[in-house]
Amino acid sequence: MKKIIVTKKLPFDIEESFKNYDLIYNKFSEPLSEDELQKELFDADAIISMLSDKINARMLEKAGNLKVVANYAVGFNNIDVDYCSEKKIVVCNTPHVLTEATAELGFALMISAARRIVEADKFVRQDKFKGWEPTLFLGQGLQNRTLGIYGFGKIGQTLGNFARNFKMNVIYSSRSRKRHEENLIDAQYVTFEHLLEKSDFLVVTAPLNTSTRHRFTTNEFEKMKSSSVFINLGRGEIVRESDLAEALENGNISYAGLDVYEFEPSVNKKLLSMDNVILLPHIGSATVTARKEMAKLCVQSVKEVLEKNNLPWNAVNKNFIGTLPFSQNNI
Repeated sequence: MKKIIVTKKLPFDIEESFKNYDLIYNKFSEPLSEDELQKELFDADAIISMLSDKINARMLEKAGNLKVVANYAVGFNNIDVDYCSEKKIVVCNTPHVLTEATAELGFALMISAARRIVEADKFVRQDKFKGWEPTLFLGQGLQNRTLGIYGFGKIGQTLGNFARNFKMNVIYSSRSRKRHEENLIDAQYVTFEHLLEKSDFLVVTAPLNTSTRHRFTTNEFEKMKSSSVFINLGRGEIVRESDLAEALENGNISYAGLDVYEFEPSVNKKLLSMDNVILLPHIGSATVTARKEMAKLCVQSVKEVLEKNNLPWNAVNKNFIGTLPFSQNNI
């Protein structure tokens, strides 16, 4: 019987889906320790991992049976993909099914920051509201403002489409120009420097890689408008968090909204004390529909490999592991 590890409880009937497998299912809030996970991986055929699981070479060096890692996320920087490719282990992610949910959260952060909603809510709860005032919690509008998107993948494109419906101007900067996609929402491709200088709202949706790590530091924040709002939906390490706190404190930018953190789950202590930053616990895809679809896609990916010897459409290393079916020695 093939063995499957699922490292966290998911909003899906995992036990029914894998009833014919030896299932190791962690239903507890505490994650498996590295030692526990490595021990279970020794004879596992598949793992459904979370973004918080570090699936590195040390973790996998004794996992001789492992054939597929299905990551419960779009990102996969927690996985040593090169090592997996070398060992002919398929790595899958969950693209497309969480696009709208994450873009919605990004737009919610934009509106919340622009209209100072979290500050105003706190004000009322502290019994400070004594009646309407003409200058109470003045914020910004969105209409005719410029949204700058760093990373123009599916999430960035969807966010841009939302913005157009709010009569915003949309500009973007990414590794490559996407003419067809930009034409669909009337977005403009610009240089990174232009993005910094012209954005009223700058939203990060890019993945983490060597070129995006610490892309936003003091140098970048100093080039932005003092009235601008900075939102990070991508990966925490794209931003040097201490520099962001300093930029907010010094007035280089006016507001920030974060759903991801440089040293997640730790958050910069200075940010925790600030009123002009909204801090969320990495809930970009946290809708019932999106999370169920993510789990469903992970299950499908595992079964595609283990039951059909097929390479799933969402394999991120399909160009590097050769072709399936696996050799009998690897099954």
